[in-house]
Amino acid sequence: MIKLDIISDPICPWCYIGKTYLDRALEARPNHAFEIEWHPFQLNPDMPADGMDRVDYLERKFGGQSGAAQAYAPIVERAEQLKLGIDFAAIERTPNTLDAHRLIHWAGLEGRQTAMVSRLFKAYFNEGRDIGHAAVLSRLAGEIGMDREMVDRLLASPSDRNDIRARDQNARDKGVTGVPCFIIANQHALSGAQGTDLWLQVIDELAEQIEAVADPAP
Repeated sequence: MIKLDIISDPICPWCYIGKTYLDRALEARPNHAFEIEWHPFQLNPDMPADGMDRVDYLERKFGGQSGAAQAYAPIVERAEQLKLGIDFAAIERTPNTLDAHRLIHWAGLEGRQTAMVSRLFKAYFNEGRDIGHAAVLSRLAGEIGMDREMVDRLLASPSDRNDIRARDQNARDKGVTGVPCFIIANQHALSGAQGTDLWLQVIDELAEQIEAVADPAP
């Protein structure tokens, strides 16, 4: 297997788009060699614990309503091309994602990490749910088969908060300034939402390399 580390934030639209491109490549190559692990990166590490009104947040970040609309235009266009069904109007708050990242980490311990990431993207972008709210996170965890009572206890505790912050900082220290960022075999980094065709090419080239090592020419 070849490790594919993905640095991402569940409120990042380009991360959702990038995951969709990758998913479609993986579906087309079901025998791919990737072993996927998700890693935390907070787009807004200083976000208040209860989040912010989304309109206020976007206008502050992009210098007003027109700036926000301009920044999101390519996102909307790409999401429509992929038929993701993103409902930006339904998103009322921009959350702090520290707890969502903790939940992704705990899901990984049960082998459910990608399922949790997928559910968080859908909950936030398609359903307008506040994934900074503990009760919402608990319900989402239950939907993918995690123990809700255990998740409730963990969310109410400080468990793994410092670890998530340290892993986020480690990514920044290594030069990650935006997400998604895909790291292949701890050697090659791809930044941004890479298209399905590129992923198919990568998967096929890796398969050829693995085959060559397994069956070297005489």
